[in-house]
Amino acid sequence: MYITGQGVDQDFAQAFKWLQKSTEQGNFEAQHNLGIMYLKGKGVTQNYVQACKLFQKSAEQGFSEAQYVLGMMYVNGKGFAQDYVQACKLFQKSAEQGNIKAQYSLGMMYITGQGVDQDDVQAHMWFNVSAAQGYSMAIKNREEVESKMTSDQITQAQEMARDWVARHSSAGQ
Repeated sequence: MYITGQGVDQDFAQAFKWLQKSTEQGNFEAQHNLGIMYLKGKGVTQNYVQACKLFQKSAEQGFSEAQYVLGMMYVNGKGFAQDYVQACKLFQKSAEQGNIKAQYSLGMMYITGQGVDQDDVQAHMWFNVSAAQGYSMAIKNREEVESKMTSDQITQAQEMARDWVARHSSAGQ
């Protein structure tokens, strides 16, 4: 509440105080939100290393958004050495939980071959899964990758996306 000013005046010092207490108790959302404060330098001195430590704690507890943000930190080399393989692993975990930004990012990794073997079919599949949830950048990139694929590859990617959605829908997601 203090971090966003919802229902109270925005107060980063109070946000930090309460997030720190929750973080010490192992709250994954507090760890993530405190990490965001360090990432953006909101109410604290910007510190990528501290942000990464907090995102790591949250990600280890399975928090999808922390896994995604941590993956982006690895892609951009902020707080860690740039590591596309580690970024892909984190995007995969987050994407499997339905995070559309992670699904899109995984598509980008496949289209560029960063951290994984370049694979237009996999890229299309992940863009398709993300696009089906309304992520506009995924729609644009799916169309771009599709322009260099054969009709058989497109069909394969579409079937993979349908299978992925069916598996994850039956799991309650």
